[in-house]
Amino acid sequence: MTSSGFFSPTTATVDARRAEQSGFALHSDDPYLSYHDVRLTKDDVVTLKDDWLTDNVIAFWEEYLERDYLAHYRFSNIVLLRPSMSFMLIQTPNPLTLKDALPNFSKTTHIFLPINDCRNPNQAEGGSHWSLLLVSIVDGVAFHYDSLNPANREEAITTTKKLGTLLGKYLQFLDLHDSPQQENSSDCGVFVCVQMKHLLLKKLMRADKEQKVSMSMGGKHIDASHGRKAMLEIIEGFRKEGESRRSRSSSPQKYTSKSPPRID
Repeated sequence: MTSSGFFSPTTATVDARRAEQSGFALHSDDPYLSYHDVRLTKDDVVTLKDDWLTDNVIAFWEEYLERDYLAHYRFSNIVLLRPSMSFMLIQTPNPLTLKDALPNFSKTTHIFLPINDCRNPNQAEGGSHWSLLLVSIVDGVAFHYDSLNPANREEAITTTKKLGTLLGKYLQFLDLHDSPQQENSSDCGVFVCVQMKHLLLKKLMRADKEQKVSMSMGGKHIDASHGRKAMLEIIEGFRKEGESRRSRSSSPQKYTSKSPPRID
């Protein structure tokens, strides 16, 4: 989907200064940040202003949650499935053929899956809506959080059935109608990211093994504008850190559009 947002004045000023110093300006498809296994482009980052979030932005957010939070819980067996893998699961007729392509779920307790309503498997960055599916394997339940309920209900049900086939286990589908609802047509991805963090840190990671936790998001207010700003600040922080590391290296690389700041 074509982005229509713009960088904040602070970010734009920094980019302009870099452009003057290095002799070029970043184009929409130029890499902006390399964060472990995810490479964000300028276009990806621009969507955080006020547009529909790309697969890459959501993949970055999952990578960030894994690295900065899940890594500190050694005994957690929670998987944050990337958007591309969730899409592959829903588009593949026989999910059992994906066993080698997907993570090993044999010890997994919970799986987070971003759900996209794109029906065309050949369309990159397709679709018009994101929702979140949280599967509790230990309880045999798939919780669906849709900020435009019931927009992605069909896709979520299909994903639940295919994941159940893959796991060899029946999964009960629960469409949580009390999920927070967005007020426009572009905040769905932000809702997915904010809810994912809340459910992970405030629900799952705080629960004792024998404790039953309500997975409802009812009554939870989501400030999408604040969520966008927070995500952008995290990305900018990593970008500055990557630039600082590169400037301190013994053989610093020249700043080019093909060589984004990197965090490994």
